[in-house]
Amino acid sequence: MLMIADTRLALQAYEKILDLIMSGTLKPGALIQERKLAEHLAMSRTPLRDALLMLEGEGLLVRQPGRGLQVKLLALEDFMENLYIRRLLEPEAARAAAGRIPDAMLADLAGRLDGLIGEARGGTPPDRALAREVDNDLHDLIADAAGNRQMAAIVRNLRRQTVMFDLRSLPERLEATCAEHLALVEALRQGAGEAAADAMRRHLDGVRQSIVRRLAGP
Repeated sequence: MLMIADTRLALQAYEKILDLIMSGTLKPGALIQERKLAEHLAMSRTPLRDALLMLEGEGLLVRQPGRGLQVKLLALEDFMENLYIRRLLEPEAARAAAGRIPDAMLADLAGRLDGLIGEARGGTPPDRALAREVDNDLHDLIADAAGNRQMAAIVRNLRRQTVMFDLRSLPERLEATCAEHLALVEALRQGAGEAAADAMRRHLDGVRQSIVRRLAGP
């Protein structure tokens, strides 16, 4: 029973630290200070260290000699390689997931996406937290519905690393991203595997093109 409790605490710590990384509270390049982090999370050091080891194993934290663990700072080359692998895997996941996701879930996603588009067109500042949540929900649903657990785990890890990229904040792409996601949702709803794969591919290509344009400057 003690081992189960320890594992549960470590997983809780893992989720909390992951949230800090994904939200940008722990920024790329930040050094992990165990004592302060344990105090912030109101957790003991033992489950915290287990969680940090899990995050290190996933590549989200890297060990710096003499300095400890650091939130990974993803270079442009890393990002592009990551996105290349995602482009190989995620269209296949979308093809396999088509017709296998409940309509109610897809309708909920479509409603949230329509809401974000309406806000963007109405001049309301984009709710980036909500946009990130919808993005995660859609990609996670697809990965799970594809029916390949190993592929789903790889996709999730790649997506986490992509979100950590320094140039991840691209507010000018909000409306385009939502439109791409809506096309993907519709293809999934229709059970159109090839259309879903194409929609996923167009979405990932749009992300890549936006990064290239941002780097090229005005």
